Amino acid sequence: MEPFALYFATILTLAGIYAALTLGLNLQWGLTGLMNFGPLAFVAVGAYTSAILTVGGSAQHLGGFGWPWWLAWPLAALAGALLALPIGAISLRLRADYLAIATIGIAEILRLIVRNEDWLTGGPLGIPGIPRPFEGLGLPWGQFAYLALVAAVVAGLYAMAQATARSPFGRTLRAIRDDEEAAKAAGKNPAAFRLQAFVLGAACMGLAGAMLAHFFKFMGPDALDPVTATFLVWVMLIAGGSGNNLGAILGAVAVWALWAATDWLAGQLPGELATRAAYVRLFLIGLALQLILLYRPQGLIGERPPRPA
Repeated sequence: MEPFALYFATILTLAGIYAALTLGLNLQWGLTGLMNFGPLAFVAVGAYTSAILTVGGSAQHLGGFGWPWWLAWPLAALAGALLALPIGAISLRLRADYLAIATIGIAEILRLIVRNEDWLTGGPLGIPGIPRPFEGLGLPWGQFAYLALVAAVVAGLYAMAQATARSPFGRTLRAIRDDEEAAKAAGKNPAAFRLQAFVLGAACMGLAGAMLAHFFKFMGPDALDPVTATFLVWVMLIAGGSGNNLGAILGAVAVWALWAATDWLAGQLPGELATRAAYVRLFLIGLALQLILLYRPQGLIGERPPRPA
């Protein structure tokens, strides 16, 4: 019974981390219409910031600060926001697919920096030994406690996202998304509002990266896969309901459960079939995305005009 409980807790913990990441993307795309295809960059900077601040000293990478996680995580979110500030100031002048291409390029540049700057990130060897909160409790209680911590963080982000959506700031973001010229006529500055939304969403992604690094207790360039750190997050948001914070969380849980289940099924196949099944799984996720876009573009929970705060 205990292995099953630990596996279930692992799935829920990762789903919660992805929910935090999807809430950040929803703030950028669902609320503001910013097509950010580079969440990987902000996940990476948050993960490495928290890892460097909390690990012990090593000749292989920067570190040795030994800070507690509760100090490192807010700084990881701040690192994501600070990275987004110059990126947003430059790239948000672009629109739609051009912005998507620019953010993909920035994410790939950061991934190459992570892989090659050994003195900072450990290069291909990464940063091992990242402390996980509550691991001193042992199994299974340490795992359950970390799950509860992730759930509490997601609940806090959800409350913040809901308050933002219901505020005059959130209503302005939707107005800019839906009709920029009308928003300008009302005296709003679309560029400034877009930049603020981009920075806030990036902060959520940086925090998600920190939680991911501490869950795995390791962070390296191979952990920064565009499929799972970008493509899958977009599938989660679209499946759950773009523009709806509850839909973003629901989409993250549902899609991650499907992703984990198909991974387990592929692992039961012998030899070469298991390798082929991994590609089939990616194809099925892409096919599911296409079907959702065709037959239920609003997702599981469509966007609803929020009540004023």
